[in-house]
Amino acid sequence: MNVGLLGTGLLGQAVAERLQATGHSLSAYNRSPEKTVALRQRGIRIASHAEEAMSGANVILLLLSDASAIRAVLFNPAISRAIEGRTIIQMGTIGPSESRSIQHEIARAGGQYLEAPVLGSIAEARAGSLLIMVGATPEQYAEWKPLLRALGTEVHLAGPVGKAAVLKLALNQLIAAEMAAFSLSVGLVRRGGVDLESFMRVLRKSALYAPMFDKKLSRLSARHYDHPNFSTRHLLKDVELALNAAEAAHLATDGL
Repeated sequence: MNVGLLGTGLLGQAVAERLQATGHSLSAYNRSPEKTVALRQRGIRIASHAEEAMSGANVILLLLSDASAIRAVLFNPAISRAIEGRTIIQMGTIGPSESRSIQHEIARAGGQYLEAPVLGSIAEARAGSLLIMVGATPEQYAEWKPLLRALGTEVHLAGPVGKAAVLKLALNQLIAAEMAAFSLSVGLVRRGGVDLESFMRVLRKSALYAPMFDKKLSRLSARHYDHPNFSTRHLLKDVELALNAAEAAHLATDGL
């Protein structure tokens, strides 16, 4: 399949590598050209403009940082013409109302839209083991599931557009909440003079344990925070989106 990919940050680059490895033809674009160098070296076609990446593509994948970035890249006269007759799959983390608004604008331009945010990071994208949540019609889900299966072992239809965005926010706020709590516990144990592995042995046997704790433990222990798989800037954005969605649903957020 001919795929146009817009956004080659940490996750976008890994997705591009996986699509190439599974036999798809790819044209990628990023607003910061320096983030495309590694993909160019792998033989992936790099477009100088978004509309160039979209021309000839069967489907466009959006792996942009937020809704503002999506609007900046997609919604200008040149791109609007490129949208007509094409399917846009939004794979980043944005709010449900933002996703529905983008859907309406793409529909007005004559395109099709669905959302497919993911759970997982660079390693999972390269291995094709992302967890993918889809907001779409059943027909769209059936049509594009084979492509998404190249990226994920689980491709779950959450419902119409907006539902997958809610599901993704609910999961990402757990990332922030669990890691903040775990980091505090690690600090408390270490400063209290308790052996860290003793703490982990008890934790692993309890209902409190989450596999993510062991996945991040070595970095926390070594205070190794460079070369992240997911930036705190983007996680903060996701937490704010989750809080906004919770408030819109009349849920108390005082404890977050």
